[in-house]
Amino acid sequence: MAKTYAIAIDGPAGAGKSTMAKALAKELGYHYVDTGALYRTVAYFMDLLGVSPKDADGVERYIDELNVVIEYDEEGKQHMLMNGMDVTGEIRTQDISQKASLISAHPVVREALLDMQREVARNHNVIMDGRDIGTVVLPKADVKIFLTASAEVRAQRRCDELNAKGQKSQFEQVLKEIQQRDYQDTHREIAPLKMARDSVKLDTSDLDIDGVIAAMKKIIGEKIPL
Repeated sequence: MAKTYAIAIDGPAGAGKSTMAKALAKELGYHYVDTGALYRTVAYFMDLLGVSPKDADGVERYIDELNVVIEYDEEGKQHMLMNGMDVTGEIRTQDISQKASLISAHPVVREALLDMQREVARNHNVIMDGRDIGTVVLPKADVKIFLTASAEVRAQRRCDELNAKGQKSQFEQVLKEIQQRDYQDTHREIAPLKMARDSVKLDTSDLDIDGVIAAMKKIIGEKIPL
């Protein structure tokens, strides 16, 4: 079997991980794996059942009834299937985003999704983004990048994204949610958000998409063949 390469991209909410990882994966011909979508799918499933993301017993009781599958369409776009139903669009709300952060703190959820993530990386060249890819999911990834930006910049990007989708948003509220998400992600007991020791930090606050892509390619090119 030919050597496969894994690129891990971690960072806080709104840092541009998904946008940049998708663009880079398309350019390099890699599989893009949005691990956040996995946790959003679990959160959406529990939400439909009326199970609070803080209810550890409830989450553990129903997790085995959930079958999460990642599929890719002809354009390489990742789709999330929840018990056979495509919920790619439904999981992209701010409410589900907040609940996914809480859901991801449960060991039973992380354990259920861990093997799936690693299996994709074993069989394909991947760019995988999340909050614990370089530290927990793929600790031996060939390249690790920690993408970040100021909370204010991330909040403005999120507002622009929501407005573009026709979802009204207020900057101060989104900023508050971003800051809350940061606290939850960095203070959870299981796999908290932190930069791996062998990760390269890239602050995107003052960079446009092209600038970020160029910087990421430079980092990657110093470690593996492009």
